[in-house]
Amino acid sequence: MAPESFDDALLDDEEVLANADATLRHLAEAGARVRREADAAKGVECGLVGQGRPRAIVAAGADARLLRAVLEPWCPVPFVAWPGPGLPGWVGALDLVVVLAPEGGDAETISAVQYAVRRGSSVLLACPGESPLGESGQGRDTTLIPAQTGDPLALAVVVLQLLHVLELGPEVSAESVALALDDVASRCSPYADLAANPAKDLALVLAESLPLIWGGSVLAARAGRRVAETLRRASNRPTLAADADHLMPVIEGSAPRDVFADPFADTETPALRPALFVLDDGAEQPVIREARGRLLATAESRGIHTRTLSWTEGPEVARYAALQALGTYAAVYLAIGLGRYLPPSRTP
Repeated sequence: MAPESFDDALLDDEEVLANADATLRHLAEAGARVRREADAAKGVECGLVGQGRPRAIVAAGADARLLRAVLEPWCPVPFVAWPGPGLPGWVGALDLVVVLAPEGGDAETISAVQYAVRRGSSVLLACPGESPLGESGQGRDTTLIPAQTGDPLALAVVVLQLLHVLELGPEVSAESVALALDDVASRCSPYADLAANPAKDLALVLAESLPLIWGGSVLAARAGRRVAETLRRASNRPTLAADADHLMPVIEGSAPRDVFADPFADTETPALRPALFVLDDGAEQPVIREARGRLLATAESRGIHTRTLSWTEGPEVARYAALQALGTYAAVYLAIGLGRYLPPSRTP
């Protein structure tokens, strides 16, 4: 696959960055959105104290799999992240249904919530209060979390806080997540030039590669999948986020790099080669160290470029949010370098 032309000068071009201002500003405000959602949910906690333990939890909607990644090691009852329409047939009055719909949900979500209410389930409904979903989910055992920002991550963090109040998950601090996102925004600011900006530097590597993304912990792997989705949208290029066993055949099947190739030869544009990106959130279990070492050693033997993205500060959800934000910034700068944000007057 031949790469599109990438111009690193665009990463510090004031006119182009101004054209991308709405996208970059949205990323920079991620921490503020977490705080806003947390403030709006402060009155909800009091109504949850003292509620009994459910038989099981079913979570549906945006970032339900993030809830599963955080809760599974801690949750004292079975937890299901339900991806399809409707709800499992066994859901009843002894169960808790958690629905995350930061933008209000659709007809299938409304139907699922109405089903849970009819079955007498406890419902933790995170959505805008003035929405069809919020109105249809009203019931004696429904707790409404009034979504404010439309941000799935911010709303998921607040839901995790409330599940901790119900003694169903670990303690999660919305402020620690917001601080981590603010830190990423500061380091990856468009006003930080290429030499000091980790996301711009990462975009240079991404411009010449087909990314293979691996995260060792459950949350790092989840962040990797989110980053891969963003990279695919930003560049229209294949990007694979997977576990070590699935990435290994791709790495082993890559042709070794020709160390004698002349990079200045007048030939066709060289094909993009895989590059391995390791997301490191500080998890150091033996199985993670073994898989990381195996991937890096195999990549080195095939001449594949490797890059480690590390964020080991703060609680685990804050580290997850920071890694996802760092990868998202890099995806935006990749799109900028590929000319996606050129002003009309400069479009070829």
